[in-house]
Amino acid sequence: MNWFSLSARRWEQITQLLSVLCLCLFLVVSCVNLPQTNTPASDSGNGRITIGTTQKPRTLDPSDAYELASLWLVYNMSDRLYTYESGNTVIKPQLATTLPQVSQDGLTYTIPLRQGIVFHDGTPFNAEAMAFSIRRFIENKGKPAFLLGDVVESAKATGEYELTIKLKKPFAAFPALLAFSGVCPVSPKAYEIGEGKFNPNNFIGTGPYKLAKFGPDSLRFDVFEQYWGEKPANNGINVQILSSGVNLYNAFRKKAVDVAYLSMDPDQIRSLEASAKKGAWQAIPNQGNVVSYLVINRNQKPVDNSAVRQAIAAMINRPLLYERVLYGQAEALYSLIPTAFNDYQPVFKEQYGDGNIQKAKELLTKAGFSKDNPAKVEVWYPSSSPTRSLAAIVLKALAKKTMDGIFQFEVNTVESTTAFKNIAKGLYPTFLLDWYPDFLDADNYIQPFLACDKGSSEKGCEDGGSQSQGSFYYSQQMNQLIDKQRQEQNPEARKKIFAEIQDILARDVPYVPLWQSKDYVFAQTGISGVQLDPTQNLIYKNIKK
Repeated sequence: MNWFSLSARRWEQITQLLSVLCLCLFLVVSCVNLPQTNTPASDSGNGRITIGTTQKPRTLDPSDAYELASLWLVYNMSDRLYTYESGNTVIKPQLATTLPQVSQDGLTYTIPLRQGIVFHDGTPFNAEAMAFSIRRFIENKGKPAFLLGDVVESAKATGEYELTIKLKKPFAAFPALLAFSGVCPVSPKAYEIGEGKFNPNNFIGTGPYKLAKFGPDSLRFDVFEQYWGEKPANNGINVQILSSGVNLYNAFRKKAVDVAYLSMDPDQIRSLEASAKKGAWQAIPNQGNVVSYLVINRNQKPVDNSAVRQAIAAMINRPLLYERVLYGQAEALYSLIPTAFNDYQPVFKEQYGDGNIQKAKELLTKAGFSKDNPAKVEVWYPSSSPTRSLAAIVLKALAKKTMDGIFQFEVNTVESTTAFKNIAKGLYPTFLLDWYPDFLDADNYIQPFLACDKGSSEKGCEDGGSQSQGSFYYSQQMNQLIDKQRQEQNPEARKKIFAEIQDILARDVPYVPLWQSKDYVFAQTGISGVQLDPTQNLIYKNIKK
């Protein structure tokens, strides 16, 4: 049954109204005066590149950096033991010379290191410096400390250029953790180990750039002449931090920045992309690994009924949703694991499809719901997110137009800080959320969502990943499968475990995956080498004009 054709005129009216409102707002905000930049693109005629962004860093200390605004700056001034091959999520050595040698019990990782490398302050890099940096990452107890602290027992130099790391328990995804932007070596002469002993306004690592200036609205990176690897294609980087997406949009249009990345609204991106097609500048889309999803609380009625959760999964029409909400600036997602991973299985497409209204009605009718006894579900979203606001509105309209009153979405919003405190308390039946991965392995899209340290089938999860995410999902079988994939070193055997996990995910429906991001970078004509790494970091060293 093609439900969309039944209400095409009304959808068209709604779309036209939204378009007019967006256009009016867009014309108003586009006329905002552009603030003066400290490092305009005209100053970069000497081969320096000016990058515009709205991402304001909280810190440059890698042991405390956990936001993208900080991590992408740390990334470009540092190296890690491992990094990613261009265009995919496959790990390759960087400061290490080979992939780790793993003991038979999966607990000991032995890593040989490159020689002849120095830090920005001239201090030699060796295994002791790397072990110092890992211990500092854990013991200083910054925001990302748990990433290594939960799994690493010890990190020691077992030779001048040999590092040995012992784990508390087997963890097959560990090499991906070592590619996290913040797990980079820092000079032992410039940093201290100790809880809270951070150095937020400086950075001394081994990377291709050294920090020359860190101001409130701009940074300057100079080329590190003693860098061990391939030298940058430019003569340095100026980072200009704009106060809003509107100002970033205008700064790029007026050529005050060479490259614009993060963050603009979908309508601004659509406008720049349209002009790029006419040759005004370059629009460079990149497949992202950020996933958007609907979390469903199994402890709240009526979504405590698996039939209601399955009906929601069947009713949702992903292509329609991201076209109307994101103007196509996304990709439909049918699992919590993104499509970039070999472990991805489109289980929600296989089991429910998109806009499968007949299946949704059958599930609800069989569960005892009707026009006189409808399933009413609250869908919540953070008030700071216009994208998720529109997604909630579209979901509500979709249910109203197609479900004949058997199912209804009721839209509610809450301030972001309050929302993230209350999600783990179980206050919301459903909530629209995004997930930014900590590291690039399928485990990071499964364990934080589905694992539960303490719980029961009756009460759900009382402590663990699914409780903190707000679904309160509990399954002893799922817990066992998650532990099993974490111990499995064989990629093909691990893939089969992930396939089983995803099948259970689609059956139990504690979450409904919606879309995965598509990230846009905009560059002026004459700029080349613009590329993102798989963790959505803009790679500075390849950019040139």
